[in-house]
Amino acid sequence: METLKAILSEHFTWGLLLGLLVAGFIWKSSFHAKRALARENKRIAGEHRDLTGHLNTQLKINASGNQTLQSELDDLKRQNETLRINLAAMQQKPGQAELRQLQLNETAVRLMREQAPGFAPAWEKAMRQAEADLSAADTGLKKLVRRVIPGLGNSSGPAASAPLLSLDEKSDA
Repeated sequence: METLKAILSEHFTWGLLLGLLVAGFIWKSSFHAKRALARENKRIAGEHRDLTGHLNTQLKINASGNQTLQSELDDLKRQNETLRINLAAMQQKPGQAELRQLQLNETAVRLMREQAPGFAPAWEKAMRQAEADLSAADTGLKKLVRRVIPGLGNSSGPAASAPLLSLDEKSDA
């Protein structure tokens, strides 16, 4: 017992005990920090795994959607090319040029009835306007209306829907 009192009376012993006590607290703190860090690493690894799975799923969905859109686009391009070729072939059929010229002349005559002060300038103006109308009618809604209802698609105003009058009937009117 006396040796214990002698050892405890030394400053070195008190310093050693105090140092060991501080080291114990530090060791306990680091042990708890390591456990918390391990749990946090496990949680982050799980989140990473989940996010990677979600990202892979999203990329697969996007890839399949893009592939579907690309195949649709290719189909539409093929259909467009086919329609363009068919349109060119239809315009090359015998009688199409004559039919187009007939439509131009009919539209020009209708416009002439509206603007009859001088025949030659008015005829040229009417022909140009008829050509512009017909070229505009070759695309879009006017073309569809002209194909469905041939007489309606050529009209450009209220006078155009009036019945055709011969020159004798016009002079009487």
